[in-house]
Amino acid sequence: MKEAASKQIESILKDYHWMMNSIKILRDSMKDAGEGLTAQYGIEATLPKPQGVVSDPIFKEVVRREKRYKKIAQYEEKVQIIQDRMAVIQDDREFEVLHWILEGKSYRWIALHMGLSHSHIGRIKDSIVNQLSAYVPNVTEVTDFSKSKSAC
Repeated sequence: MKEAASKQIESILKDYHWMMNSIKILRDSMKDAGEGLTAQYGIEATLPKPQGVVSDPIFKEVVRREKRYKKIAQYEEKVQIIQDRMAVIQDDREFEVLHWILEGKSYRWIALHMGLSHSHIGRIKDSIVNQLSAYVPNVTEVTDFSKSKSAC
């Protein structure tokens, strides 16, 4: 279980930068959704619609945009996992490495910036992943309701 969480955290850290950029771009491109669309009124609105393959370009556009909204939600969920757990990192070096990883910088770039070897940056990243995967945010104490039911 912990291994799977570590792999998920590591994957999200690697993809964080482009996911944030995609979220920004997708949100901006989706702002004008529905612009210039017209509804049918009068007798055309009450007539039966053809069955079978949908050839309405507006409907296809709605379907395409709905898929993009779902993709944005997936990216936001992954990004939120990292953002919720960032407070766990207390060491200054680890926090600096985390910052640059989230900015999309390579281990070699971070190593040059910090004056460390790229393999040392890899070890720091592993420590960050272990800390982030061990922390589970927003978990409250679980109450055993079966005891309270028997008392009633």
